[in-house]
Amino acid sequence: MNKKLLLSLQKRNNARLTELRGQLEKNEVRAEDLEAIQAEVQELADQAQEIADALANLEGGDGEGAGSGEGTGDDEGDGEGSDDDQEDGEGDGEGRSAINSEQRSAIMKQIGKGLSTRGAKSTKNKEKEIRSAFANFVVGNISEAEARSLGVEVGNGSVTIPEVISSEIITYAQEENLLRKYGTRHRTNGNVKYPVLVQKANANVSKNERTTDIPETEIEFDEILLDPAEFDALATVTKKLIKMSGVNVEEIVIEELKKAYVRKETNYMFNGNDVGNENPGALAKKAVQFYQASGFVIEELYDTLVKLKNTPTTEVVKKSRWIINRAALTLIETMKSADGFPLLRPLTQAEGGIGVSLLGYPLDFTDNANGADPTKPIFYFGDFSKFHIQDVIGAMELQKLVEKYSGTNKVGFQIYNLLDGQLVYSPFEPAVYRYEVGATAPVGG
Repeated sequence: MNKKLLLSLQKRNNARLTELRGQLEKNEVRAEDLEAIQAEVQELADQAQEIADALANLEGGDGEGAGSGEGTGDDEGDGEGSDDDQEDGEGDGEGRSAINSEQRSAIMKQIGKGLSTRGAKSTKNKEKEIRSAFANFVVGNISEAEARSLGVEVGNGSVTIPEVISSEIITYAQEENLLRKYGTRHRTNGNVKYPVLVQKANANVSKNERTTDIPETEIEFDEILLDPAEFDALATVTKKLIKMSGVNVEEIVIEELKKAYVRKETNYMFNGNDVGNENPGALAKKAVQFYQASGFVIEELYDTLVKLKNTPTTEVVKKSRWIINRAALTLIETMKSADGFPLLRPLTQAEGGIGVSLLGYPLDFTDNANGADPTKPIFYFGDFSKFHIQDVIGAMELQKLVEKYSGTNKVGFQIYNLLDGQLVYSPFEPAVYRYEVGATAPVGG
């Protein structure tokens, strides 16, 4: 609906509300008409809000001036000063009674609110405004005070990344990081602990009538603690580029920081091999290693994958899928089963209908699953929902570094976050197995 039509509808709506207000002020509304008048006023007020919202959300709309401004709803007068309102319930000579002052005041206030309606921005427009304010503050186009007025949390030299942008970063991370896509995410301020069974309980059986107390059974649990680590990514931009017109530098900065952060996060979850910041719960370290009975023989690969698939417990297999690297995908794309069918096939509708399956289970491939040698095929199989991720609420922030790079006429931008991700399972029920083609079991292992 175009702006001209909306303004026309608003004008007609306001005219009717004004007409009703005049009738109330002149004490022309009778008790018999009260219910109909109330219903009409409510309908007109609802329409006024819809029109104002639509006007506010048109391109360039700011939500101001989207109402008539003819009243606030509290100062429109309630008719108590009218000369015609002498006694509540007084008739008009035709057997009809007038409404009392309390009823008239309530309707007058409702009319006033309808006439002074202001449009509310849509969620989409609010998010766009916050994103723009954040980006402009990052590159120094607006002050801290302006950024705060637009809903951006700023202080102590850093700016908390708004939810609209942090959620965008997490969404991008889910596309790039399969462990975010299939793992279990927890948004919390405190640490998260998981009990893990390390000793099973023993039940008792007795064919004869028991004459003694039932022996106690012992269950032993260990505790896995998600302890968030600090993540950061740094990018620098020349002042010349920032001041150039026609280049959306702030969007480029956010995009590049997003990519840099996600690369680091993904490696932490898959490999956890950053020197000094190792992650013992990373997928490559925590998944149970699976080996062929003999050295690698390509003709035996099919049988080996079948054995790998059938190794997890029944409960794990029910929720399992494959994650493999590019080398593994290349290896199996041309392979066929013993009866001549390709190992890879499209998923059926019953299986979800999107993607491919290997031996009846969904398959994804990613370069993040590479080992030390990316040419070595690697297969992961299991229930990846057992990979638990803790995102600390409100931890993601961005800091602008001006003085640090002033000597080179650059500005630094650093993104910061707190996060942990670990594969958690009981030794009695391993969640994920890892098979690197050609790897041999360690001696004595």
